[in-house]
Amino acid sequence: MNSKKKPAAPMKLIPGDYYTNEKGLMVFTAQYHLRRGYCCGSGCRHCPYGEK
Repeated sequence: MNSKKKPAAPMKLIPGDYYTNEKGLMVFTAQYHLRRGYCCGSGCRHCPYGEK
């Protein structure tokens, strides 16, 4: 489940996948990362895979 293979098309966002921070930037949640199914290696704030 932690492969680096990317999907062919971007995932559609559902409620709970992200929030907007105080600077107006979109921040993905652990829910989004788990649905995506892999760690991108970008050091995301809410990465459930523990890779940074």
